[in-house]
Amino acid sequence: MNEQTPTLGSLTDRVQLKRREMTGETEGGHVAMFVPVTNLWARVRSLTGRQGTSADGRAVEISHAVVFRFRNDIKPGDRIVYRGRNLDVVSAADLNGRRAYLSCACSETSFTG
Repeated sequence: MNEQTPTLGSLTDRVQLKRREMTGETEGGHVAMFVPVTNLWARVRSLTGRQGTSADGRAVEISHAVVFRFRNDIKPGDRIVYRGRNLDVVSAADLNGRRAYLSCACSETSFTG
């Protein structure tokens, strides 16, 4: 078995999938809200981290790989919540071409000051 292809027993992380919905404000603008869709079993792995600046503060951006059973409704802009951390989906692709597993590249940004 290919090392990239997980076994079902390795999907041990419980995550929540959220979908971004744009909703109107009374002042006339729009705001993005993340609406819960479902809970899933997944394998979450941190890949890289880098420090930088965002606006007037320091930020840390961490990339993650999240793998779960294949589904065709996950797209960039969705959010995966893992242990209280918000992982924004950057891309989603069929892991092995057999529609068995979906691999998502995710980004997490936290501000440190």
